[in-house]
Amino acid sequence: MIFLQLPELFQDNLSILSIIKQPFLLPLPEKIMPPNSGTLLTTIDSPADLRKLTPSDLLRLADELRTFILDVVSTNPGHLGASLGVVELTIALHYLFNTPDDLLVWDVGHQAYGHKILTGRRNLFDSLRKWGGISGFPVRSESEYDSFGTGHASTALSAAIGMATAAQIQKQYQRQHIAVIGDGALTGGMFFEALNHAGNSRLNLLIIINDNGISIDKSTGMLKDYLQHIRDNNLHASLFEAFGVPAFGPVNGNNLEQLIPALQHMQQIHGVRLLHIATTKGKGFEMAEKEQVRFHAPGTFNRKTGESMQDKSQHQLFQHVFGITLTQLAAINPKIVGITPAMSTGSSLDLMMKQFPYRTFDVDIAEQHALTFAAGLATQGLLPYCVIYSTFLQRAYDQLIHDIALQQLPVVLCIDRAGLVGEDGATHHGIFDLPFLRTIPNMIVAAPMTGNELRNMLYSAQIDRKGPIAIRYPRGKAPDYDWEKPFETIASGKGRCITTGDNIAVVSIGAAGNNVQKAIQIVSDEQIFPAHYDLRFLKPLDEELLHDVFSRFATVITVEDGLLNGGMGSALIEFAHEHNYTSRIIRLGIDDQFVPHGKPEQLYEYCGFDPLHIAYHLRSSWLQSEQ
Repeated sequence: MIFLQLPELFQDNLSILSIIKQPFLLPLPEKIMPPNSGTLLTTIDSPADLRKLTPSDLLRLADELRTFILDVVSTNPGHLGASLGVVELTIALHYLFNTPDDLLVWDVGHQAYGHKILTGRRNLFDSLRKWGGISGFPVRSESEYDSFGTGHASTALSAAIGMATAAQIQKQYQRQHIAVIGDGALTGGMFFEALNHAGNSRLNLLIIINDNGISIDKSTGMLKDYLQHIRDNNLHASLFEAFGVPAFGPVNGNNLEQLIPALQHMQQIHGVRLLHIATTKGKGFEMAEKEQVRFHAPGTFNRKTGESMQDKSQHQLFQHVFGITLTQLAAINPKIVGITPAMSTGSSLDLMMKQFPYRTFDVDIAEQHALTFAAGLATQGLLPYCVIYSTFLQRAYDQLIHDIALQQLPVVLCIDRAGLVGEDGATHHGIFDLPFLRTIPNMIVAAPMTGNELRNMLYSAQIDRKGPIAIRYPRGKAPDYDWEKPFETIASGKGRCITTGDNIAVVSIGAAGNNVQKAIQIVSDEQIFPAHYDLRFLKPLDEELLHDVFSRFATVITVEDGLLNGGMGSALIEFAHEHNYTSRIIRLGIDDQFVPHGKPEQLYEYCGFDPLHIAYHLRSSWLQSEQ
């Protein structure tokens, strides 16, 4: 056996580092066992099995775990870079701490692939993010090792404080609580709110800052610069001690010989303490280390070369339609500025950022700040286009109401990933925005069905803007190849008739209308010809169009890719009631539930507004009308 000579990481003084040479207490193998000698990973069905390993096995296990993640995620797309970066940390935590009795919370949860594999889900890992398979995030109902669901960033410390407080009340003084804060989650305001709470408590709580300098895109702002300075100069992170939390590090989080002694030292300390570790996102796969933004969630890729294996069809993504169009608009309208909370590449705002860097702002994972920042810009005559994923807009609802709508400020909210987003599942579906937006006074709420409609809504939004407008559009490809046509104005609150017909009218909003068009094609062979209206705007409603629909059709079917409660169908029921219409209204959309993960087409079928379900309702309604 070889014993490495490594520095002692800490003195008795809890906040000052020293470099005292001392033999590493854990023996390391003289050589890594060759791959054909069997795998350790297949023997690990729980952390209890992991703890049976000798310390000399851990480096080999790290290699096997990293290889296993790469093998699966290269063919079954998911979040890759973050989990590769915390392989050593995952092993060390489960090796040293008594999980699940000791409670471990990952922030953000897409770091937790290795955690899932080591906690009894190795044989299920190829079902990751598939219909009926395991989630891409920690889920309490999935495993007792998932102590808290963390699909959104910056929540772990608040949750861990709650757990640690409960342990204190219940006199479980020896229980450890570990919150791993990484992948940009440190920039969310909730973290500092919780840190302020933790600092004057006596809770048994370990905060681990997983500092990799990136969320989805490269981190921005002074906090990133501060941590970079700490890492580069091996300095002490005194910022956290200003909150009353003893801080240690930085430690190389991809080096078990440093990480394990550091965590052992943390185990000996009772109370709130913080360990700063530095890791490399994408560690162990050269392309992922070089292209960290692309390999955050790369889709399918060649396991050896890293080359993308994604569908290369000519249809443009909705997000690209947004990015290309906004860049063009910014070139002709100098008042336009772009804002996003940590989603510049995912939203394609990076296209404008490259051309107009001083008019484009990535504010990191800070949704509340993003909206009020936009409001401030609007007070001074600028026209902010704030692009934010639907699921993350939920985090800034108060700012939308109080800082934007109440003051009737001209802010254009571009709501990406609206509707069912697919494999990311319940934490990321954008199904609440239609109901919660339509209740806000002064708001205009629009939803394009095609790429060209999105383009023209973005164009129309900057013409004589007097108040806020929300334009919501889905993840995925726009249905039209020829979306990039000359700009045309779309009047606020005006829908359109796509298909004329008899007996039945279908009213849809947004991209769900594309499923309606497919359903109409299906039933046309049966000589069933319903009318189809694209409402375009949930607020204000096109009352002229709706009067025409309800005065002519005995059956109206509504189709939307959001919650039915309070959504577009509800709005049409209210309209019909207020104007004494007696048409039968059938609402298709999402029932009162959190929708699981799976391919979008599977989720449309599950929720009942895929083309076949819509065709069924068209057929049955047509037969009733003929009787």
